[in-house]
Amino acid sequence: MSDSKNEKEKKPPFFSIRNVHAYYGESYIVQGVSFDIEEGEILALLGRNGAGKTSTLRSIARTDNPEVKSGEIWLDGQPLHEMKAYEAALSGVQLVPEDRRIIQGLTVEENLKLAQVAPGHGWTLEQVYDHFPRLGERREQEGTTLSGGEQQMLSVARALSRDVKLLLLDEPYEGLAPVIVQEIEKILLSIKKLGITTIIVEQNAMAALRLSDKAAILDTGEIVFTGSAKEMLDNEKLMHDYLAV
Repeated sequence: MSDSKNEKEKKPPFFSIRNVHAYYGESYIVQGVSFDIEEGEILALLGRNGAGKTSTLRSIARTDNPEVKSGEIWLDGQPLHEMKAYEAALSGVQLVPEDRRIIQGLTVEENLKLAQVAPGHGWTLEQVYDHFPRLGERREQEGTTLSGGEQQMLSVARALSRDVKLLLLDEPYEGLAPVIVQEIEKILLSIKKLGITTIIVEQNAMAALRLSDKAAILDTGEIVFTGSAKEMLDNEKLMHDYLAV
């Protein structure tokens, strides 16, 4: 066997979370979570409400809560588990939270420009408006006055305006009408074609799995399934038992 083949086989995953345990105070929320993602893949992280999905995303993004007490998180050879939140963001981890966190008083374009102030090179305004034409139409409108779907677009676009190696999407379809969900889904599919590595947490399991290459199920803080999105879709018992689908 050639040395080059050995090196390829030994290459670590682009993203890896290994046996991570995290707490909110005394509450044990993330209980030994482990999974891998290769560069350019999308993983759907699924489970019932309270399963620990958002807490896992926040652990990866290195937010203050929950507190990660053990385990390792690696992104492209970088030890995220040793970083603060701002360091993880500078290393390419961009979290799009469920509440979107559009900055009040700023226009759409000002929200985007503020994101671009950080070190690193993300999308230009031209690239954002090319992928999100509705934001281009609303560029002078205050961000918090946009519709729910438009605010979600702005939140995703703002993340892409920074250097992004790993995009974390927390409930991107939450509270949106089905027709808007379809529009957001088209945008996320276009992002997928660009090869951006992504973890998506979403209660709409079928919509998330349509986008994803891989899937993982959390149940009370523990991983109970990892595999391809197709494997999950084909397993009716798994979908019923853990996702009530």
